Amino acid sequence: MAMTITEKILAAHCGRDMVEPGEIVMCDVDMALGNDITAPIAIEAFRKAGGTRLWDPAKVALVPDHFAPNKDVRSAEQCKFMRAFAREQHVGHYWEQSEMGIEHVLLPEEGCIAPGDLLIGADSHSCTYGALGAFSTGVGSTDLAGVFLSGKIWLRVPETIRFVYTGERQRWVSGKDLILYTIGRIGVDGARYMAMEFVGPAIDALEMSDRFTMANMAIEAGGKNGIFHVDEKTRAYIKTHPVGHEPRVLSSDADARCAKMVEFDVAAIEPQVALPFSPGNARGVSEIKEDIPIDQTVIGSCTNGRIEDLRVAAEVMRGRHIAKWTRCIVVPGSHHVYKQALKEGLLEVFLDAGATISAPTCGPCIGGHMGVLAEGERCVSTTNRNFVGRMGHKKSEVYLAGPATAAASAIAGKVCGPQEVAGQ
Repeated sequence: MAMTITEKILAAHCGRDMVEPGEIVMCDVDMALGNDITAPIAIEAFRKAGGTRLWDPAKVALVPDHFAPNKDVRSAEQCKFMRAFAREQHVGHYWEQSEMGIEHVLLPEEGCIAPGDLLIGADSHSCTYGALGAFSTGVGSTDLAGVFLSGKIWLRVPETIRFVYTGERQRWVSGKDLILYTIGRIGVDGARYMAMEFVGPAIDALEMSDRFTMANMAIEAGGKNGIFHVDEKTRAYIKTHPVGHEPRVLSSDADARCAKMVEFDVAAIEPQVALPFSPGNARGVSEIKEDIPIDQTVIGSCTNGRIEDLRVAAEVMRGRHIAKWTRCIVVPGSHHVYKQALKEGLLEVFLDAGATISAPTCGPCIGGHMGVLAEGERCVSTTNRNFVGRMGHKKSEVYLAGPATAAASAIAGKVCGPQEVAGQ
């Protein structure tokens, strides 16, 4: 029977030849992920359940990234608690501050996930790894504790929505713009508990960084996972970020069933901005007629903190200066990205433009630290959520955009497309 790539991965991990949407299956997990917010809760639940040893320490990743570098005593205690557990259990993938990064940037860089793998993460944006042709999804901390004990997770096999992208992208249109446009069209519950399968010639033309961005935001449309097929670009990425086991390269059968098919001509898509307070409030920058002054921009996060994102932002900001009364914070997604940006001179471009460079952290995205907004302040951010109070005061506003638009907005001091600052 024909199956989608998502169904094939789940079937392979529950020891079956085939599965069907709607079935509940018990799957083996290849990698379990927690961070400094979610892992301490999972560790406590693991202890309460009688756990003494992880089912497989080599398949566990713990990343102190949300409140690290520690912003206060409480966050320091949380990181200390997780660090002690990692040492006690000989966790295979733990990175200390000097070598760490944002989890969803770091794990692919470190070769922790391969095509065909199944990853469970106690973080909603764990769907990022679908860019590699893997099944990955976010769960709660108690579910993660169950994986710590057994190495297994129960899942309902999701129906699939296939998104077909054709045409040639306009200048400055990135994967972030495509996914914001998609969420804007189907809504934040448009793919609720479904697999979002991204295909088509315009997808084939995307670099891996754009695919990570799109898979990352599948959850913002309610998706269970976002997934791409493995091609030569995926293989090249895996070659330079090798995993310790043989990848399982799977793909959807030509006649595999999907619940729905949605087609987009990307030639008609311009740089997008999602207005407060929903990623579904996306629209093209030219559709925003009024001037919207801003106080801050953030360029980084698990969505857009990769070196390719920083290159685009630097291209817009090179030789220009950030508007007076506007702040810009650049957050490299990992130690490796930071070092590469330094090597390429990108950090000098940002500093010359008047930006602040942060250590890798999720801090600003969740209003934790390194860029918290005050009452009434507005921010254009490359992060993935703009809910009420997401980055600080509940009366602040977050406008989601790609790195080119965020950089242009910093220069203009208002919500602004890259065409207005850097031309076509």
